[in-house]
Amino acid sequence: MTRPAAARVGGRPAADASARPGAVRRAVALVPLVAGALALAPPLPAPAQAAPAVPEDVVDAERPVRIEVGRFEPRTVTPGSLITVTGTLTNTGVLPITDLSVRLQRGQVRTTREELAAAVADPDPATTVLAPFSDLPDDLAPGASAGFIYTVPSDELRLERDGVYPALLNVNGTVDGDEQQRVGELATFVVQQPLEPPARTAVAWLWPLSERSHRTPSGGFADDGLTEVVAEGGRLDRALAVVERLPTAAVPGGAAAPTLPVTLAIDPALVEELSVMADGPYAVDGEEDAGTGTEEARAFLERLRAVAAVHPVVALPYGDVDADSLQIAGLPGVVTRSLPGSPDGTAQDPPGAAPEPATPTGDGAAPADEEPPRTTGAGSVILSDLLDVTPVTDLAWAADGGFEPATLDVLRDGGIDRVVLAGDALTDGDSAVGLDGSDAVAHSTLPVSDGTIDVLVADPTLTALVGGAEDVPGGPRLAEQRYLAELAALTLQSPPGIEQTVLVAPPRDVRSGPDGAGAMMADTTGLPWLRAESVAGLGNVPAVDAGAVTTPASVRRLDAEGMLALAGAVAVRDDLAGSVVGDAGVALQAYDAGIARSASILRTQDPEAFRAVAAAARAAVDRLRGRVTVVAPADGTYSLASSTAPLVLTVDNDLPFAVQVLLQVRTRGSRGLSIGDIGIQTLAPQERTILQVPTEVRQSGGFAVTAEVTTPAGGPLGQRVDMQVKSTAYGPISLSITIGAATLLGLLFLRRFVNLVRRRRRGAVEGPEIPPPGLSAPPTRSPV
Repeated sequence: MTRPAAARVGGRPAADASARPGAVRRAVALVPLVAGALALAPPLPAPAQAAPAVPEDVVDAERPVRIEVGRFEPRTVTPGSLITVTGTLTNTGVLPITDLSVRLQRGQVRTTREELAAAVADPDPATTVLAPFSDLPDDLAPGASAGFIYTVPSDELRLERDGVYPALLNVNGTVDGDEQQRVGELATFVVQQPLEPPARTAVAWLWPLSERSHRTPSGGFADDGLTEVVAEGGRLDRALAVVERLPTAAVPGGAAAPTLPVTLAIDPALVEELSVMADGPYAVDGEEDAGTGTEEARAFLERLRAVAAVHPVVALPYGDVDADSLQIAGLPGVVTRSLPGSPDGTAQDPPGAAPEPATPTGDGAAPADEEPPRTTGAGSVILSDLLDVTPVTDLAWAADGGFEPATLDVLRDGGIDRVVLAGDALTDGDSAVGLDGSDAVAHSTLPVSDGTIDVLVADPTLTALVGGAEDVPGGPRLAEQRYLAELAALTLQSPPGIEQTVLVAPPRDVRSGPDGAGAMMADTTGLPWLRAESVAGLGNVPAVDAGAVTTPASVRRLDAEGMLALAGAVAVRDDLAGSVVGDAGVALQAYDAGIARSASILRTQDPEAFRAVAAAARAAVDRLRGRVTVVAPADGTYSLASSTAPLVLTVDNDLPFAVQVLLQVRTRGSRGLSIGDIGIQTLAPQERTILQVPTEVRQSGGFAVTAEVTTPAGGPLGQRVDMQVKSTAYGPISLSITIGAATLLGLLFLRRFVNLVRRRRRGAVEGPEIPPPGLSAPPTRSPV
């Protein structure tokens, strides 16, 4: 579409808008689906001032003036309103700009969300009505900025119907003395609502307080990055400030309570990590007392306790795990162990050693002094102990918008009764959020293996709007205006007397602050056609059919290579769990916590870092099973005193809990030594145990022997020990041969003795022997 030239008031030549067909279309297309912190509006235009050079990659040669809006009032226009826009203009080009002027122009009205979505996808050039230009006093040198104020009566925009009007803030100027042209433009919306709205829209907010863990899978701190995140100006500092600065109202007793019940979704692993920092000092990357965030963590925890005391709190899974990635990888146990409402949700990593699980007595009963089995998960306990709240534990929120059907079954088995899914994760989700002209109802149900599960449907457009406020052209105030435009169109499409329901659930890594998301929240209680609702209250609305689950376009998955390493860690963990005496979940809770923190949904955008932390998780559990091992003899040799003397071996269990093991002793290349099997043995925690292995020696000498311990399932524990076993005792065969040889020798001696006796007796009877003739008798003496 070709835009007509923008006519000027006062005889000044018009900017040649038609010379750049489609320019406004491109600008309006930049209207974001994300919003951020609202810049405070200057009460008066700031004087022109030099600004730092703008990076070349943000300079628009056709539109060198960047516009930042601090104030756009009123938020919704009524007949007779005076529209006021204030902000800052910055020359991002390399040439001076003079003769600046600004005006507002608007396009065709939109009265449904479907029409508004079409306007965003195919922007209106906003030339239906052109308000007059207003001259600005300042010129802009390259890199310079100047404040501006622009006002126009709403009547001059001829807003003839209630609805949403695409609008364009148009800045003209002369570049380096050349002719007048458009040098800057900014797309937004003008919203007009009736003074007495015939319908309202109820808006509920689910606000995330989550952060990828900065602890290693072994529990130490890999870096001190959380300090920056919670310190003044950090992402979580701004996120918490959004809720802290909400409007309040007096309640009986003189206290002040927030007028909007924002539901906080908090990761227990984050609170646990902050508590470790707050206890200080703490090591970072193995360096003692290197942590610098003790005071920041203490201050943030105090603020969080204060906010949690007046707002509902939902416990996220420990570590905010990516449930779908884990389930797809065949690791549903990791999901279950992270759930805050399941007794099997044991993952936690408090300071100090993990508690030793209770050892059952002989008849299988628990010891009399054992605590009763818990009915909730560790995540709930963490938030209860550290924030002094009772969190909601039966709600699971899909960070990337959706859950796979199999994941829903795992969650339901783990105590989850409600899930939060994005509208684009359901086949009829557009209907649930009113994008197809239907009434928005943020409550539905889905079938699972044992019945149904409640679904709260989050609006994907509003979720994206709130999520990235810092990236909005023109600043967060215009993001708020888009937010209001969406809700206004939704309200206008509703029949009179019908109240629609909307859930806003920003991304986990939301960067919006008080002036962006905070302003949007405040609008919910400040505008007559909106009403604040709680997340719990949405469940009281009759459910509508939103279709079946589908994979949303926004789906994120953890890196496949990293998941392979994590699966290896879980396989080792499960094998070791089979050897634990008592509750393996309690015994291995710190290692389960390390695996869960590694699988955080917030690691999906950094595959390299996820691969590294998954490998570290595997190494951590490998070191764990290396703490049970056979103690090698000092000189590598054992001696057996008899043919049936036992082989006495020492096994060291350095773990803080008892384990059952198999001792595997084998000979190599010899049939002279047999070794018996002693079966499964129980090793006391952090003690050495002497085990006697029966042997049978069949020949004396030395034998090469190997010894190692394994889990009952056969998984190796510790190192294999090579040793020499020596024996000087006769075995049965050797003894038989020896006895036989001795007997034969005795018989031979006996035979010779008998023969000698016989000869002597025969000689006595026959007389002395007479030598033959010719031979003399031997001499009696030597002739010498």
